[in-house]
Amino acid sequence: MQLLTIGAFARAARLSPKALRLYDELGLLRPVEVDPASGYRYYSPDQLERARLVAWLRRLGMPLARIAQVIALPRQAAADAVGSYWQEVEIEISARRELATTLVDHLSGKDTAMTDATTTITLRWASACERGLVRQANQDAVHADDGLLAVADGFGPAEGPSASGAAIGALARAGVSAGEVLNALDDALSEAAAAVTAIGPPSGTTLTALVRSGSRLALVHVGDSRAYLLRDGVTYQITTDHTLVRSMVDEGRLTIAEAASHPQRALLVRALNSGERPDVELREARVGDRYLLCTDGVHAVLDDSALRESMREDDPGAVVTRIVEHAHAVGAPDNLACVVADGVATT
Repeated sequence: MQLLTIGAFARAARLSPKALRLYDELGLLRPVEVDPASGYRYYSPDQLERARLVAWLRRLGMPLARIAQVIALPRQAAADAVGSYWQEVEIEISARRELATTLVDHLSGKDTAMTDATTTITLRWASACERGLVRQANQDAVHADDGLLAVADGFGPAEGPSASGAAIGALARAGVSAGEVLNALDDALSEAAAAVTAIGPPSGTTLTALVRSGSRLALVHVGDSRAYLLRDGVTYQITTDHTLVRSMVDEGRLTIAEAASHPQRALLVRALNSGERPDVELREARVGDRYLLCTDGVHAVLDDSALRESMREDDPGAVVTRIVEHAHAVGAPDNLACVVADGVATT
């Protein structure tokens, strides 16, 4: 079989030679042969299907590390993985659509919260926060009421004031009204950041929260605590970790498996008082949705199957109990905080 030069293969695959060199470096698409003297790459025509699949997945916006996982799967499993990825994208698009709608309403002078005429959605929740089985102090914090669900993971001197508690306390005291939700939330987050900064370096904290505003939920996130959504029987992670290893995974420099054991996996690139604003999304509150907010003392020790199994328990209290049991079963090496909330209808 005649091999193709990198230029000829690039034209046939509708990729650039630069992209092919990157895919080679990342192990996505290795050339069949490399000239030992010139370093010139040669490809087989049999590799065209794989090259085109990589190109189409990139057009979907799929991160390179995730593409590497998909193309290693059998065809049906790969199809399922692409479908799962696109469901996650649609959920993210839905959240951005909510934010766009709110901005349009705000700019048009129509800030009234939209609610169903006969059904009001409220939240039913349960939470836990403990130091685990190894740490001597607990720097995690949790808050749960009908207007605010939040977890935070503080860092700094264990004997000093709690950065996580200061952040959540300030957010809870500030409150967020149904109208002008984005401006009110921005002010509340500024107060929370100021409360942490007042403690002094090197203290800081992550923060992941759901703020209820009429029929909407504002998702606030900074750091490596997480939010998950169980909708229609499928669990999705709806936040992105602001860590060094997560950025390396997104760039294709690490696999997810390598990131899990990387020595710098807990190194944050963003925290509440780091000078960057938290991520904020607006979501429609739906009956039947279940949210889990948790610190890394939960998601770093529970594998995906254990977490998803826990999310399917009958009620929020049972989910929290199962999560704590799983964490203790593997030694609970870190502080842990979690809150689980269901969207329920009241008429």
